[in-house]
Amino acid sequence: METMRLGRTDLQVTRTAFGVLPLQRVEMDEAVSILRRAQEAGITFYDTARAYTDSEAKIGAALAGVRDRVVLATKTHASDRAGVLDHLATSLEALRTDHVDLLQLHNPSALPDPDDPDSTYAGLVEARKAGKVRFIGITAHRLDVAAAAARSGLYDTVQFPISPISTAEELELVEVCRQADVGLIAMKALCGGLFSDARTAFAFFRQFDNVVPIWGIQRMGELEEFLALDAAPPAFDARDAAAIGRYRRELGGDFCRGCGYCLPCPADIPIPMAARMSLLLRRAVWQSFMTDDWRRKMARIEDCTGCGHCTSHCPYGLDTPELLKAMLADYRAFAAEHT
Repeated sequence: METMRLGRTDLQVTRTAFGVLPLQRVEMDEAVSILRRAQEAGITFYDTARAYTDSEAKIGAALAGVRDRVVLATKTHASDRAGVLDHLATSLEALRTDHVDLLQLHNPSALPDPDDPDSTYAGLVEARKAGKVRFIGITAHRLDVAAAAARSGLYDTVQFPISPISTAEELELVEVCRQADVGLIAMKALCGGLFSDARTAFAFFRQFDNVVPIWGIQRMGELEEFLALDAAPPAFDARDAAAIGRYRRELGGDFCRGCGYCLPCPADIPIPMAARMSLLLRRAVWQSFMTDDWRRKMARIEDCTGCGHCTSHCPYGLDTPELLKAMLADYRAFAAEHT
């Protein structure tokens, strides 16, 4: 597999990387099989997080025996130095290793004070000095935070949502990271599942020699699709540009990316799915969303208390309650027409 340099870390990682978040939704045996198949096929870079339930344990079970052949990245959502170190200890135990190659702060609303001895940044530095972390990074859903981190000189990597429908402003981060020699990791490479053309997305990312997309993989068939694309990388062409143009027109800019930072919801509304329901009904197998279970889940939108948690935590500034109301109305209209 073709590899690339991950910024000033000098880590050589495969340009086809594995985002492990979706594997928290499958059983241990299946997850282990998928991860081992990925490693045996040549994928070397695996990204997870302490917050992704048992995904670290699944990586540990699958890859502990080949630890020297893989690059492991995880994240901490802790709010202070002590929390970072505590999360890291748990992560290392689950991953069955004595160090991670990259530890990232998980989507802070602002950069921590590097001079505060109790800050999360201080925790990263302490872990690195102790040899438990080789490199340090940060993830962000806000462009200003990501760009500031890249320019600060404090972080080896930045992880940010980049997809074929990213705006020109968002794509400027590619050059910011290049100039700062910061490794740029692209999350949400398929826009949270809304961009369904894997070939076009793959070709889009191959235009950039300093961006490594972490493909969120949940099924063996998805892995095999990316392995096939890696074996014969498609060139970005006019057809791809046209496809991206269509997606941009259809989605516009005001849609839920499914990041999940709006959760937990006190009304137990499955916001990351419900807030994208109109798009999912028209881009996936709509019958899977017309079950009694999904009808009950969508009906919970009527139980919204207006607490403001989802709105205040949305990194894209969406009016989530209003978006959910619109999704429920469309869902019921769609159901009346199709069932």
